[in-house]
Amino acid sequence: MRIAIVEGDGIGKEVMPEAVKILDYFCEKHNFQIEKVPVEVGFGKWEKTGEAITDADVATLKSCDAVLFGAITTVNDPSYKSVVLRIRKELDLFANVRPIRPILGIEKILTPPASCFVRSNVDMVIVRENTEGLYSGIEEIGEERSTTLRVITKKASERISKFASALASSRKNKLTVVHKSNVMKSDKLFLDTCKKTALLGFVETNDMLVDAFSYDMLMRPEKYDVIVTTNLFGDILSDTGTVMLGSIGLAPSANIGEKYALFEPVHGSAPDIAGKNIANPIAMILSLKMMLEWMKMNREAAVLEKSISVAVSEKKVTPDLGGNLSTQDVGKFILEQVKILDAKAEKKN
Repeated sequence: MRIAIVEGDGIGKEVMPEAVKILDYFCEKHNFQIEKVPVEVGFGKWEKTGEAITDADVATLKSCDAVLFGAITTVNDPSYKSVVLRIRKELDLFANVRPIRPILGIEKILTPPASCFVRSNVDMVIVRENTEGLYSGIEEIGEERSTTLRVITKKASERISKFASALASSRKNKLTVVHKSNVMKSDKLFLDTCKKTALLGFVETNDMLVDAFSYDMLMRPEKYDVIVTTNLFGDILSDTGTVMLGSIGLAPSANIGEKYALFEPVHGSAPDIAGKNIANPIAMILSLKMMLEWMKMNREAAVLEKSISVAVSEKKVTPDLGGNLSTQDVGKFILEQVKILDAKAEKKN
């Protein structure tokens, strides 16, 4: 298996090595045949070459099975094209998956206001259609008027609803379709398609308007299992949902396609703290955990998740969580726990 390693910009270059060390340990310890392929894309490359991502970069990504992705700086320049949007389109990564489940023990170390929103019984996943909607890239930009076309197709709606329904059936079998069909009639196609697809999979389904759901998600999050929605709504809701994790530095994500998958932390390149060795590496490491699950390495993923919980419970964390450890120190501690718990898991087997 080939894995593209994309550090990107800013703190991506700091958090990625901590995840790679853990991946390297699993590969060496258990003789997993994984080839790591470094790929340089992003703002730094654009500054040097005038291109943030090239056709050759895309070809390299397509030669891999999955992408472990750090963070990208996006600049407000007409000549700078979004790296992430191009990768999603080129690799046809149609499903954005954002788990909202607090790390075990996180509530013990947080202080207000962050601690006010964290509940240990929350376990939901927001599934966002990743290829169309308002992010279709069809725009007309003018001085007096600018237009962005919102595209909703039956094909894309069916595909994302099948994915979300399958995910729900493997969990609590509950699916919530979030939409705004009372105002945007294009959402009626999305809603009807999702409900019909879920019915075929015998998944318990309900739907909510996005404004009502935004409120209820924060007030009664324990009600929800899998949420499926369109591109823009999913982007906003999943970022809002990170408040229930305690920090954006704890939020991983996956972008899944029929053939490829990409795993990345939500936090972005954070140029304000880049180079200070204080970036929280846990979201990056949790993204690795999601990749391990996608690769069917469930035992290793479980060991990694427990190791992260130990780090959090013992407050071996970066300043954003009230700790005093550096990025590298947190990564080192988690790796040490991985080795300990992995050895225990081996003895049980």
